[in-house]
Amino acid sequence: MLTVNIICIGKLKEAYWRDACAEYEKRLRAFCNFSIIELPEYRLPDNPSAAQIKSALKAEGEAAFSAVGNSAVFVLCIEGKELSSEKLSEKIDMLAVNGTSAISFVIGSSFGLSEDVKQNAAFRLSMSPMTFPHQLARVMLCEQIYRAFQIIHHGRYHK
Repeated sequence: MLTVNIICIGKLKEAYWRDACAEYEKRLRAFCNFSIIELPEYRLPDNPSAAQIKSALKAEGEAAFSAVGNSAVFVLCIEGKELSSEKLSEKIDMLAVNGTSAISFVIGSSFGLSEDVKQNAAFRLSMSPMTFPHQLARVMLCEQIYRAFQIIHHGRYHK
């Protein structure tokens, strides 16, 4: 069974975000080994310098890459490629068919992801040209992964 991880920098603070992710995690158990791995956000001062941000992104990136293990890595970033739900399902299905045993989606902190993380990813994914809070992006990603598996398995969820 395919393993799918969402690796996030930072925690969900509000219960309603956690509840939404937990619901999709429960639904996804029928299709894959699914988990959400939360990594600590690097602490920065209120007005960080560019060098401080770069250092934080580097540390967060190293932590994220140590968590992905031997999986195909998708990073969420604004400069990534936008995919329809159908195309995302095709990408996930193709990886599984070709022998990939694990896929990790990485969501960065409020400052994003380091260039190293982006350059070493198998795929850069953009959810939209719009900006979303990281908490909402996580819920949206969980929903899209669930939708992808519904499409792959010809479920009724996707219309």
